[in-house]
Amino acid sequence: MAPAGLFVTGTDTGIGKTVVSCALLHAFSAEGHTVIGMKPVAAGCENGQWQDVENLKKASNVSMPQSLINPYAFVEPVAPHIAARQAGIVIDLRVIRQACEQLQAAAEVTIVEGIGGFRVPLSSSGTPNGRYDTSDLARVLGLPVILVVGMRLGCLNHALLTARAVESAGLKLAGWVANTIDPEMLQPAANLQTLTEWLDCPLLGVLPFQEQLDVQQLAGLIDLSRLE
Repeated sequence: MAPAGLFVTGTDTGIGKTVVSCALLHAFSAEGHTVIGMKPVAAGCENGQWQDVENLKKASNVSMPQSLINPYAFVEPVAPHIAARQAGIVIDLRVIRQACEQLQAAAEVTIVEGIGGFRVPLSSSGTPNGRYDTSDLARVLGLPVILVVGMRLGCLNHALLTARAVESAGLKLAGWVANTIDPEMLQPAANLQTLTEWLDCPLLGVLPFQEQLDVQQLAGLIDLSRLE
């Protein structure tokens, strides 16, 4: 049985959360489910579009208003709490939760892509509701977490720290995906084996480095049956 939703986080920014989120959407869609992607907070606009959001929309088979798919969008590619402060906006987790609930009512599976890593601040000091970050957002949504590990030097430490943070937040780590972002990485198999031994959740797939991205092909490398 497919989960009602998953929260996709990663070991860092720029390690393939959107790629994996889109691959998950395609994989669930291939199994006959209605699916929709969500990017609660996006930062970095190019030519009037937020590319991560557009990619998620293309991978979805359910159409919903942009305001629900992406409640908060900022032009500059900076940390969300900085972008929000500059725009005079407070990122409200209740708004995101309500949007997510509407998406979940419209689709069988909702894939929520986080922003940056798991502990990226979403509020500034002095915010009415205090300090909160991406882990608090994940906790408010209450979804199982998928960890995307960008396979490069340093990924072991980053992956284990992130897994510990997910556990500390009281959330279930439902699986992880190894995304090859550095084709020149030394000893990739040994690093993969170490992560498999140390992460207390199933490996859903190993995605190869692609010069020309083919998300549908990558979707075929993800084993949804291993989700916990």
